[in-house]
Formats: sequence, structure tokens, C-alpha cells
Amino acid sequence: MANYGYGGGYSTTSYGAQGGAEGGGFMGGSQQGSQDSPGGSRTYGKDTLRPVTIKQIIDSVQPHPDGDFKIDGSEVTQVTFVGQINSVSTQTTNTTYKVDDGTGLIEVKQWVDSDADASTAKPQPKEGEYLRVFGRLKAFNNKRHVAAHLIRPITDYNEVNYHLLEATAVHLYFTRGPPEGAANGVKNEGGMFVDGGVSNGAPAKGGKLPAKITGVGRKVFELLQSEPQNNEGLHVNMIAQKLGVPSNEVFKAGDVLLGEGLIYTTVDDETWAVLEY
Repeated sequence: MANYGYGGGYSTTSYGAQGGAEGGGFMGGSQQGSQDSPGGSRTYGKDTLRPVTIKQIIDSVQPHPDGDFKIDGSEVTQVTFVGQINSVSTQTTNTTYKVDDGTGLIEVKQWVDSDADASTAKPQPKEGEYLRVFGRLKAFNNKRHVAAHLIRPITDYNEVNYHLLEATAVHLYFTRGPPEGAANGVKNEGGMFVDGGVSNGAPAKGGKLPAKITGVGRKVFELLQSEPQNNEGLHVNMIAQKLGVPSNEVFKAGDVLLGEGLIYTTVDDETWAVLEY
């Protein structure tokens, strides 16, 4: 198992999404659906996104086979976590990663898009690399796994530390309530990260985007943030029309934004919304 240096005393720590006063662990605006597998069902209107440890996934409770899993007594539909790849198994329909975060080991399945252009496909993650996973918790034959809709490599180890701190804070939010005097959940007391730290999720309006987001990417992101939209977000063709930019340029910009975890897909792979929580 990967050794993150947590120590044995971390076994009771759980991850949850950054807690607000009324909705710790729930995304602002509610993330609207994701694709778990070919032909899989989608849930709209009540999705949550919570950072978790693998141990917390393993210890989560499912009231009945078709019910949502519960962590700290709260329903979760989508989770995010970080970990190191223990092994990779590639099949015709999916790739299975065994991921270890120092608290446990779990399988992460990413379904193969048969319509994707192989020439533009991103390199497949390898054993030993660190990943951030976004997906849904599933159970099959009493064995749990995560059906991933986004996997991206971690290039700055600060992101692992950030994730642990966020998870610990939200676990405490759910089990003990918000800290006294904190109107909006977790307070930000300043920099403990080198090189400016790592952000997870979209910056607030007016905030700075990562330096690698330039040109069309910034325009797409700003449009998604400012444009009045329904729960489904905006389709690529609508974005291209509003910005007066070719659709292929919008797709390229979207790939970068998705890879950075700044936006997410909703009803299909071509409809996007800003990831805020």
C-alpha cells in the first residue's frame, strides 16, 4: 500500500465536501448527473460531491441495494479522492485501476469511449502515479468500486495534503457541526502550500484561473460562470455560438478545463457547467 505518511492515528478521519453553514458537502448549484457506464442511469437535482478517503468509501452504509450510500449519516452520490495507482487492468470496455490512498485500496473503473478519437486520447495513467478521481460509488456482488467520470494526474503533491485537510474539516463538520464563529464552514487562515498551493474546483467570480488556462479557455469558463443557465449547464454548440468561436476550439478549451477540475459534464459529454462547491 502507498505510504502517505498519515500514520496509524488517521484511521478515523473521513472526507467530505467543503462545508457551508447550511450545506456542507453539497455543491453549490448541485452537480447534475454523470455517466457511470454505458446505458447507466443518471440522477438529477440532488447530486452531491464529497471528497473522501478510501476507508470512508469502504465503511459507507447503503440502506438498500438501490439506495444512495451514506457517509457520516449523509447521502453521497458523487465522490472525489486522491491516491496512488497500485495496478492497472485494461479490458475492451473499461480500464480498472486499483488505487491506494494510505487508508485503503479500491477499484476505480473508467469506461472506454468507443467513439473517441484515438489520435487525441490522453496517455493512460501508469502504476505508481498519483491521481484525483471523480466518480460514483457502486456495489456489485457485495464488492464496492468507483465508476469514474473524470480521472486526472496529480502533478503537485500539495494537492494530496490539501485534500486531506479538506476532508478532515468536513468530516468534523458532519460529525460535530460547524466551528464556532465560522459563518461559512471552514475558514481559510492563509498559506501552508508552497508555490501558491493547489485549488480544487472553480475560483469564485473574479478569482484567478490557473496560468495554463488562456485564450478561448478563459472565455469559455467566464461564459459558464456568468451566463444564466438551467441545471444542465450549456452545450458546446451554444458556447461556440455565443463566443463566435469554432466548436473544435471550444472542445479543446473544454478538455483543459475538465482536466483541471474547473468544469464538469452534465447530461452528456458536450454539455458543461462550472464546478463550484
